[in-house]
Amino acid sequence: MRIAVVDYGMGNLRSVSKALEHVAPEASIVVTADAGAIRAADRVVVPGQGALPDCMRHLAASGAREAVLESVRTRPFLGICIGLQMLFERGEEGDTPGLGLLAGGVPRFPGARMRAADGSALKVPHMGWNQVQQTRSHAMWQDVPDGTRFYFVHSYFPAPRDAGLTAATCVYGVTFTCAVARDNIFAVQFHPEKSQAAGLQLLRNFVHWRP
Repeated sequence: MRIAVVDYGMGNLRSVSKALEHVAPEASIVVTADAGAIRAADRVVVPGQGALPDCMRHLAASGAREAVLESVRTRPFLGICIGLQMLFERGEEGDTPGLGLLAGGVPRFPGARMRAADGSALKVPHMGWNQVQQTRSHAMWQDVPDGTRFYFVHSYFPAPRDAGLTAATCVYGVTFTCAVARDNIFAVQFHPEKSQAAGLQLLRNFVHWRP
């Protein structure tokens, strides 16, 4: 099995590739921006950290954009953080067009409404561990209990127009979508590569997923 971790100049690539090597020692894990290598892979992972405008610009400049678009349509695909956000039509950060594969936008957390249950102000970015509430069954949730805590670092979140895309939600001041699923696409706002045993299980599920 060949798994491509898309390198477009952004993202926590080493942590993602090392986590995949841990859960799939028999697989060939390649970190690459080469369109041919991405197209040749059996599975594709697009991680990402940073600003969406920079990520979209680097994705286009790397030459990987079209190969990523093809992979989203044809094989198991995992998006992580910005790799989730870029799937949507437009991000509020820099008013940035995404890939437009999923209907909806990526707004920023609303500052005035960012309050904890006790009324105290919540910081943005949302950084740290938080519970993930699964909204429907999915092979990617196998052996990941509902309510499991995952690690987040973000100021923006996906807002799909089709509620059926949502595979999990999280509460941080507001309730927001933190995982989406459609056909061969599964994408998460949190970082499985930073989420210890639960994150490794999610990545293991991706390796064995047969959408």
